[in-house]
Amino acid sequence: MYSCIFGGIVTDEAAMVIPMDDHMVHRGHGVFDTAAIMDGYLYELDQHLDRIIRSSSMAKIVLPFDRETIRRILIQTVKASKCRKGSLRYWISAGPGDFQLSPSGCHQPALYAIVIEDQSLFDSKGIKVVTSSIPIKPPQFATMKSVNYLPNVLSKMEAEEKGAYAAIWLDADGFVAEGPNMNVAFVTKEKELLMPNFDKILSGCTAKRVLALAEGLLRDGKLYGIRVDNMSVEEGKRADEMMLIGSGVLVRPVVQWDEQVIGDGKEGPISQTLLNYIIEDMKSGPSSVRVPVPY
Repeated sequence: MYSCIFGGIVTDEAAMVIPMDDHMVHRGHGVFDTAAIMDGYLYELDQHLDRIIRSSSMAKIVLPFDRETIRRILIQTVKASKCRKGSLRYWISAGPGDFQLSPSGCHQPALYAIVIEDQSLFDSKGIKVVTSSIPIKPPQFATMKSVNYLPNVLSKMEAEEKGAYAAIWLDADGFVAEGPNMNVAFVTKEKELLMPNFDKILSGCTAKRVLALAEGLLRDGKLYGIRVDNMSVEEGKRADEMMLIGSGVLVRPVVQWDEQVIGDGKEGPISQTLLNYIIEDMKSGPSSVRVPVPY
């Protein structure tokens, strides 16, 4: 773990702590992001770093260091961990100070990072989702990756209580929005890959990479179009394929939404191909998405 409070990296789990008076802890005034570690490379580190900087600006948190310093610290933290497969999660907060509502008593913004080792394989088995009854965050907060995840937690819990993997949020106009911590996409009967607009939801780094990699399916004639647009629940439930997309699941096929079976009720070929594309990209993609860790 890296902590700017300690001013360095610690490997003792007992020292991996955050001060209680950090504004992120008692007021939720912080932002975070995650980058996967695959075979000793950080996947889409720069894309995720750009997003946390945008989120920090939206949350009115001044960066504790410049971008390149933050990037160097994150890479060094993974190096110190010796982890070659897992994830790097990092936070920028208003910092410690007092327990007031305003961050005016916080001395300086803080940066924390932790490496989580994970050797498990990504699951491609089809899952069930339900429609969330928990209200979606308003766009100002939904488009910011902050630590305010109580709606996300309650949405996930609601899904688990109903025997499902995740709950799907709808936006204020009733269009399909996103899952609790992943984007959603569909393959229509016209063989279009369709993903909801990012103007009211979190701009998923993995989702955007999937859109780019899906161009290969267009060239092969397996898709006839790629579109980012509004989609009704009825259209979604009539789709040939549905999938969840995010750094934690990569591409996970959905075979049932509420009581509606999606397609033929089996994992779809496009979902499987896109999962293979992402895994291959993580292992041997271009330098724009793979940053080597100098162990």
